[in-house]
Amino acid sequence: MGAPQAVAGLGPRRPRRGYEQRSARMDREKLAKLVIDFTDAFNRDDLDGVMSFMSDDAVYDEFNGTVNRGAAAIRAAFVPQFRGDYGKLRFNTEDLFVDAAAGKALIRWRCTLETKRGPAAWRGLDILHVENGRITEKLTYAKAKVPLLGETS
Repeated sequence: MGAPQAVAGLGPRRPRRGYEQRSARMDREKLAKLVIDFTDAFNRDDLDGVMSFMSDDAVYDEFNGTVNRGAAAIRAAFVPQFRGDYGKLRFNTEDLFVDAAAGKALIRWRCTLETKRGPAAWRGLDILHVENGRITEKLTYAKAKVPLLGETS
């Protein structure tokens, strides 16, 4: 097997795990429950609860391209949201795909936002990579009326 391949913004990919790692994967129902419970923690405004699902060396790739590495950086990225800086956010699950053998899930959601200026909503999704019952990568994508233009790498 060659060197891990780089993924834009995320650095080198972790090498594929052997059988011993795959056997530690969750079954489909447990992985689906983990994703639903993770989303519920967001909707309860429970930052400690959200962080309890993340591995210490997790990566959170935000919808705007900002990449946060490690639990401390991820927590710091979430603080404004949980502090209410953007208003009251809620994620309503619209669809959930689970690949237990690969330890991956895709959750499509509609985020509602209550602000002083009134309600708003948008759609997005998270791709979650899970190992040993903890989220190792959270890649967030969101629909926008206007594309976010920036540097390309």
